[in-house]
This record gives sequence, structure tokens and C-alpha cells, in this order.
Amino acid sequence: MKQAKCKICRRLGEKLFLKGEKCLSPKCAMIKRAFAPGQKAKKRRSNLTEYGREVREKQKVKKWYNVSESQFKKYVFKAMEDRNPDLDVSSKLVSQLESRLDNVVFRLGWAKSRAQARLLVTHGHLLVNGKKTDIPSYMLSVNDVISIREGSKGKEILKNLPETMKKYTLPQWFSYDADKVEGKLLRYPTMEDLQLPSELSTIFEHYSR
Repeated sequence: MKQAKCKICRRLGEKLFLKGEKCLSPKCAMIKRAFAPGQKAKKRRSNLTEYGREVREKQKVKKWYNVSESQFKKYVFKAMEDRNPDLDVSSKLVSQLESRLDNVVFRLGWAKSRAQARLLVTHGHLLVNGKKTDIPSYMLSVNDVISIREGSKGKEILKNLPETMKKYTLPQWFSYDADKVEGKLLRYPTMEDLQLPSELSTIFEHYSR
């Protein structure tokens, strides 16, 4: 059984915006009950070992990007093995996570959460460079163009997108063509562009054990 999304945030002690707009409202569980579920949870958190802290930081990023343990581990090791001297290891990791198609759809403002973006992708509503792509983990390259399949533009979840985008502030690593309703990845974001809920250095320490 999957954990309730609000309990995930409470257990990890961090608002991870897993439920989209609700996380910005007074109904957010992290506002109403900003403590871990369970009577003994507060004591357990205060007694965390270094290993436990590493695991908690890892869990925050995994849940933030909505990826599995096997996927996340693959991204971490790829970042650690990358010899590109122009980027630090943390930026190498986030550039992979941020270039996933489901995350790009979310960053473009086409979905309220990464979970919703994942559904848009798996249901076949998106095109990458004009080709239908239904794999959430598909990695975009710089200058790739993301658009909506013609037959999906009238779907309830997408039909008001042109109006929604007029109020949306696009991340600076994208461009957007309002007439065509399509976005382009201009560059990979780095740590300087993002505010993540975790200390990434502890994650690399965890996987280096």
C-alpha cells in the first residue's frame, strides 16, 4: 500500500509539494500537523543516527522527484562516475532528475504535481520533437521541444492550459511558444537554479558506503 502523500511529508519533516496546489493552502498537513505521524515519531527523529539522517535526506529527494529507489540509485552513481570537470556532482545529479520528461512537464506548468505530470506522460498526451513519448523517465536533451498531442488538447486537464500559462512564471532554463503551446529545454539547470529540500552531500555519502 502506498503511503498517504501528506504522511510522507510529515514523516520526513519537509513540505515536498506532493499534492500540488493543496500544499500551498491552509489545508496542508504540514501546517495543520507539522509533526511526524505516530506517538513515538518525534522521539525517533531526535535520535537519528548519521546513517538514519542520510536515509532521510535521500528519501526527501526521491519523493520530491517521484522516482523509485532503483532509478534514484542509478542517477546517483552516474553522477558520481561522470568526469565532466565543469559541473559539481550535485549539479550532475539534479540535471538528470530535472531532464526527466515527467519533471519537465511539471516545471513547464502543465501539471499541478509531478504525479499528475507522470499520468499525462503515461497516457500518451505528450510529444517530444513531434514524436509521441509515454515514458516518464525519458531524458530530454538541450533544445528538445515538448508539445501536446493534437488529440489531447481538448482534454479537461489540458484545455485551459493557454490561459493558465499566462499567469505562470517559467523557469529560466526553458522557452515557451504560446501560439504553439510548446516548450523547449534551453539548458540543464544547476544547483544555483534550484531550491531542493535536502542536503545532497549526505546522499552521496550514503551511496559511497
